[in-house]
Amino acid sequence: MSVAAAGNRHLRVAFAGTPEFAVPCLTACLASGVEVVAVYTQPDRPAGRGRKLCPSPVKQAALDAGLPVEQPESLKSAAAQRTLAGYAADLLVVVAYGLILPRRVLAIPRYGGWNVHASLLPRWRGAAPIQRAILAGDSESGVGLMQMEAGLDTGPVQLERRTPILREDTGGSLHDRLAALGAEVLGEGLLRLQSGAPLPAHAQAEAGITYARKLDKAEARLDFTRPALELERQVRAFDPWPVAEGTIAGEPLRVWAAQAIATSHAATPGSVLAAGRDGIDVACGAGALRITVVQRAGGKRIGALDYLNARPELRRAL
Repeated sequence: MSVAAAGNRHLRVAFAGTPEFAVPCLTACLASGVEVVAVYTQPDRPAGRGRKLCPSPVKQAALDAGLPVEQPESLKSAAAQRTLAGYAADLLVVVAYGLILPRRVLAIPRYGGWNVHASLLPRWRGAAPIQRAILAGDSESGVGLMQMEAGLDTGPVQLERRTPILREDTGGSLHDRLAALGAEVLGEGLLRLQSGAPLPAHAQAEAGITYARKLDKAEARLDFTRPALELERQVRAFDPWPVAEGTIAGEPLRVWAAQAIATSHAATPGSVLAAGRDGIDVACGAGALRITVVQRAGGKRIGALDYLNARPELRRAL
């Protein structure tokens, strides 16, 4: 469903989001002059060593702004849908909410639902588009403002922003940049809707559809039989979560930073080729991975040189 221009009517918006990525978009809603009538976010979850219930970043931001907060386990029930309808929102803005929205929910606001999605659709529909783009070696990413449909990220795109993926980008740095771009694109969309300016919706291309499945912690394991460049992307994509892990000279380590080195060798994948001030070079199926920041079990992040000071035998063995 395309969005008709709202003219000068004061817009009532319900916002649905959960993680840190969605907070700038909530801020953009507030800055745009719309009335945020309610904020939907997932129920509090246990976190930390004490496993205490903790509010989501969006809930905390909503409470700080004095906004009503709703935390249903699902929006599939008639009761939850009646509650949403009671807010009389003109538009539902969804940003990384994490719950399925039935077709009936999208039909409640008169302008339906808008979604801010962190990819260049139709590439990387789904749960983990930021990390999947880095893992795949994509040269570019972006955010789209999409009119929601019942399908998974299938709706027409109304506005889009692009950004290059840099060689030094991690999952965290690209996340932060896309979160800021998402706030920009949402803010522009809301201002145009309020002013009556055209907001065309373009159907997604049939070609180039890929899906960004949810991250699994098991994917963090480094397999040194693979090419070094793929492992470098794995390290970058999984910073700050779930963090790449590998066994270096018999010790399991979390690997926070590493670079692929183009070098020829006949060594067994996983063996240490060199260890010094520049890092620890580990043989891969193609090239070598120079590991520069690690974390031992129960320890904190340290540079490779500090790690080698604790394991001088690695230098002597070379």
